[in-house]
Amino acid sequence: MRCFFRNKGAALITVVALVVVTSLIVATVYYFIRRGIEVTGLQKKYQTAREASLGGLDVITKEVLPIAIGGTGLSSVVAGFNTITSAQVQQGATDACFMKKLTENTANWGAGCSSSLDAKSSPDIKFILSGTAPARPFDVYTKIIDTTKGNSNTSGVILEGQGTAESQSGLITAQHFPYMYRMEIQSERQNDATEKANFTVLYAY
Repeated sequence: MRCFFRNKGAALITVVALVVVTSLIVATVYYFIRRGIEVTGLQKKYQTAREASLGGLDVITKEVLPIAIGGTGLSSVVAGFNTITSAQVQQGATDACFMKKLTENTANWGAGCSSSLDAKSSPDIKFILSGTAPARPFDVYTKIIDTTKGNSNTSGVILEGQGTAESQSGLITAQHFPYMYRMEIQSERQNDATEKANFTVLYAY
């Protein structure tokens, strides 16, 4: 009695297996390429929003605070900016509230001054930073949420060199800061809330 084993179908199974493995490899490569493109797009969006936030931070720390802390009302500061930039700065806090935020500890602000962590909720100042067309502009919300008086003031008097103990060699003099502010900065692309960046900043004036 003879037994015969037929190998018909083995080639088909091998081909099917190769097709499945190849398809899985192609699908995996396609998935990683797609994910890479998505991640790159998200990084680009964040970098743009980040630059907008840093731009708003520069304006408020280098332009707004030095003028307002000298006694100029926030409304006058905003009006000056809008004369130059065609109404790209919007006032949120009142003049009195903003001055309290600049010169008083947080506990003395009163109920009318917002100290919530959300910069978009009752911001002190809102900047509208336009980009290159056709890109939509960014809304940048800035808010002082905490103020601590420092160890000096804004009179210009240097609080050192007057004491007898300071004549001794080796004395380390502390650096003086009139005020320290904690600020929240949020930038957000107009009509696209997914493109945004938030910053918490500790600023010593």
